[in-house]
Amino acid sequence: MAAPHKSLAQDLFEDMGRKVEEASQNMNGADEKMVEEIESLCMNCHADGTTKLLLTKIPFFREVVIMSFDCPDCGFRNSEIQPAGQIQQRGTKYTFKLDSEADLNRQVVKSDTCVLRIEDIDLEIPAGRGQLSNVEGIVRMVHDDLEQKQEERKELVPEVYAKIQEILDTMQAMLDGKKFPFTIVVDDAAGNSFVEPSTTDKPGKWVKNDYARTPEQNTTLGLGDTSAAETGAPEPTLRPEYHANQMYPKMPETTNTNNVDEEDIIENQVYSFPASCPGCTRPCTTNMKMVNIPFFKQVVLMSTVCDDCGYRSNEVKTGGEVPEKGRRITLAVEKSEDLTRDILKSESCAMSCPELSLQVEPGTLGGRFTTVEGLLTQIRNDLRSSIFGDEDEKHDSLETAAKAKWDAFFAQLDEAIDGKSKFTVILQDPLASSYVQSFTAPEPDAQIKVEEYDRTDEEEEDLGLKDIKTEGYEQDGEEKADEQA
Repeated sequence: MAAPHKSLAQDLFEDMGRKVEEASQNMNGADEKMVEEIESLCMNCHADGTTKLLLTKIPFFREVVIMSFDCPDCGFRNSEIQPAGQIQQRGTKYTFKLDSEADLNRQVVKSDTCVLRIEDIDLEIPAGRGQLSNVEGIVRMVHDDLEQKQEERKELVPEVYAKIQEILDTMQAMLDGKKFPFTIVVDDAAGNSFVEPSTTDKPGKWVKNDYARTPEQNTTLGLGDTSAAETGAPEPTLRPEYHANQMYPKMPETTNTNNVDEEDIIENQVYSFPASCPGCTRPCTTNMKMVNIPFFKQVVLMSTVCDDCGYRSNEVKTGGEVPEKGRRITLAVEKSEDLTRDILKSESCAMSCPELSLQVEPGTLGGRFTTVEGLLTQIRNDLRSSIFGDEDEKHDSLETAAKAKWDAFFAQLDEAIDGKSKFTVILQDPLASSYVQSFTAPEPDAQIKVEEYDRTDEEEEDLGLKDIKTEGYEQDGEEKADEQA
């Protein structure tokens, strides 16, 4: 049975508050005050209380403002965190499947723009107060909040009481370790939330997906809306940190050929067409180029650049008909030259390296056309940034055992990137749209094994292939029209 935990945020506020106050008292002649204190109204007894503010960095969550309120009259206390860094260019969605009591201790950062769902009981925690806790702490907080008014519901609305009691019983079973597995989803349009991963996670257990925000989400985040120009309303001002000149150098003013309306698309010709920026919804330009990969097929390279907010993205799109079977490609990397092989990882492809304990789920990184070394380097940099943050950031709140495991994992990954160890790259693509360069083409390469496999029902469902009907749909449409008539 999992013992109840005090919220990690509470521990963080109390411990850090004591340490910082001691440090500020020991600063001789320092004009800067590390902890700001302001008088605030207590919302419980309406007396004067004290709010303490601290700007700091924590692993997994970049810069944050820690706020702690304390009322000496009634004893009311409250704690909260707010992100102090910039909104990320894309939203982030984490899907985490818990199957053991140890998973309840995984750290969770829930920003004030994050929506957290417990899928198995269809429970959604809307955007609101920012929190730094673990899975158990968040589930227990929701359980306690729902339980507060149960006695009143039992008297006034028994049917609502019964339904909520079922949810409470299920959540208590989750906290007691009797209800496994269950899944939580952390969806943050600002990209400032996080669920702690582990080097021992199996495929599908911890999944991160980045996505382009909708215009509604941009409006909610205060990033502007294109509807302002249509209605004549004054255009919103972008936040300073999103000015493109501060993030990237200015794009060259020369324009690319804009002939996308032509019937024939020429290989290696760059085409441009107008688009809307996923970051700020302003007009921007998307560049497209078709490239023919020898012994594979034609692919389309897409690149989007926004001069207003600095948003940049690049992806590889593969086309053609959906094959009857998926394809699994296994590459044995035995020498440093193998790291220079071209590799195309489509958006639907899952990648794994058993010797490196590395799993990359479909949808992660999008479509990429690079080398084996380039792909591993990007995975390492993205993962290291998520785990450790900036290079100068300390790991004070990262457990020693967890830090040792991650250091060993990254050391092993660095050796592979430097060509000092042998490993295997496995690409499993249900759409057979991924590719690894062969050094002996058109003859078979001894280090590459290509095999076809039957897609699972789950893969068919995820790709939407079960809903596709290319024959007889006219008759279905006529029958449906007759039924409506």
